[in-house]
Amino acid sequence: MEKFETLVFEEKDGVAWIRMNRPDELNALNLPMAEELCKVGTYCATEKQIRSVVLTGTGRAFCAGGDVKDMLKHSRETDRVDLFLRELALRLHSFVAEVARMPKPVIAAVNGVAAGAGLSMNLACDLSIAVKEARFVLAYTNIGLVPDGSSTYFLTRIVGYKKAMEMVYLNEPIDTDEALRLGIVNKVLPVEDFEEGVTSVAQKLAQGPMETYGRAKAIIRLGLSESLESQMENERQGIASCGLSSEFKEGITAFVEKRKAKFN
Repeated sequence: MEKFETLVFEEKDGVAWIRMNRPDELNALNLPMAEELCKVGTYCATEKQIRSVVLTGTGRAFCAGGDVKDMLKHSRETDRVDLFLRELALRLHSFVAEVARMPKPVIAAVNGVAAGAGLSMNLACDLSIAVKEARFVLAYTNIGLVPDGSSTYFLTRIVGYKKAMEMVYLNEPIDTDEALRLGIVNKVLPVEDFEEGVTSVAQKLAQGPMETYGRAKAIIRLGLSESLESQMENERQGIASCGLSSEFKEGITAFVEKRKAKFN
């Protein structure tokens, strides 16, 4: 994989680590980072050796949202800053769509503040593990923008309409205790256990039934918009297809033989 300007990318033991790497700017999203996230997202989705993905940040932040200084620069240099925002959102949305539809588990390892687009990316990931000191805030309306990056899709489904509107209007930071209660994160770890804890979950997923994970992820996403009857038909089709897979054969064989399944 190529070297990146705004990311650090590593593959280890079947796990891909994507580290947003603009620590002096709290990993704020600019156009180069959005473009590089698109490239690495596509690679992770299609590279067979990658079995799980971790998205995290370097330094004190996960991602502090869009680069406001960059937005101001474009606003001062042109009267069509809307074109810049369209391009930035297009790249961000392409990455988020890749994360949401990738047939592999994706973990957000929230190592610090997750604001704006950072919170959006966290919501789009399958699992979220946060360091105890992390904070979450939408912050878009503070600078006169509506939320993007999938947050208007996922947030209401996760926290409910009233809480989502409170977060959009008031922009009050949410600590990890509240984030855990609301379902914005799955697990909170102390800083000294954070890297090891994330690695343990990512490697456990990487040893799991990848084809089954992909099917389960796709069918759960379908359930966000389907009726009960149509979703049960999706389940029926899905479970029948799994019956033909080598993972199913290994799983039931290992169960009967009372051993741990080995998924290739």
